[in-house]
Amino acid sequence: MSSRLSLVAALLMLVAAPATEAQQAGKVYRIGVLEMVDLASNEVYISAFHQGLADLGYVEGRNVVFEYRSADGRPERFSDLAADLVRLKVDVIVTRGTPAALTAKQATRTIPIVMASSGDPALEGIVASLARPGGNVTGLHIMAPPELGGRRLELLREVAPGASRIGILWNPGDLYAPLLVRDTEKVARGMGIQLTRLAVQRSEPFEQLFERALLGRPVDGLIAVEDQLTFTYRARILEFAALSRLPAIYGLREFVDAGGLMSYGTDRRDLYRRCATYVHRVLTGASPADLPVEPPVKFELAINLKTARLLGLTIPPSLLRRADYIVQ
Repeated sequence: MSSRLSLVAALLMLVAAPATEAQQAGKVYRIGVLEMVDLASNEVYISAFHQGLADLGYVEGRNVVFEYRSADGRPERFSDLAADLVRLKVDVIVTRGTPAALTAKQATRTIPIVMASSGDPALEGIVASLARPGGNVTGLHIMAPPELGGRRLELLREVAPGASRIGILWNPGDLYAPLLVRDTEKVARGMGIQLTRLAVQRSEPFEQLFERALLGRPVDGLIAVEDQLTFTYRARILEFAALSRLPAIYGLREFVDAGGLMSYGTDRRDLYRRCATYVHRVLTGASPADLPVEPPVKFELAINLKTARLLGLTIPPSLLRRADYIVQ
């Protein structure tokens, strides 16, 4: 009888192991989070990250604590913030965006770094390759297929079928943006649309760049390619689009939450949920060098009906049915 009870107990322990794997005998993990924006601005994604960790058995204050560090839109602050996390001897650093990942890697070669999202980390030199990162950095990237650019153009035309001159706002200094711009141009030619490149960079005040980009080149629609620059200045981009009464589509849902008409792009909530799995794996012994950097697998369409009404636009019912997120 005792041997049978011992066997049952052993089996119960095996069944329970996955749920309690994160809780090693009183171990409290310290997770550093290095972001460009403040916690409030990133709340929807951080909540997804927390939920992903909770599903794996991590409870804040019991077996995990978080150290948030935000650059508040100033990438030059990343160096000091990353050094601070290293001094705290966090168990893992979670980053959003290429600048944060690059700076974290420069700050430490031993603490695991998990990218919740990044551009192309192989091209940027953050990892040796996507399949075999080879160092202390792994995670997820946002490099969606280039055809995403053409898809945004098609969606914009569904909302504004009369738009024939569309501007595409992009940062030539970003590695990801040129791929989307080229694909968008290819689709525009096939649709008989005049696409105007509106290049903006950080070399001088953003307002001057944006105003000069449209000077003498009127457009009746706008596509904004997502990168750290356009995200940082999203309020000014949205203000310009509103004052110019331009129907516009963006790459991030935050633009729609802030008053933008539409967005179509990577579902970053899904990336942050998946990031939690990466964090769990490195905390339980996996080497970042051996964990492939994975691409996005979910994309979302967001629509702001209030902005559509202000612009005098009617969103087709077929498009509303396809929307993943709607602001009334």
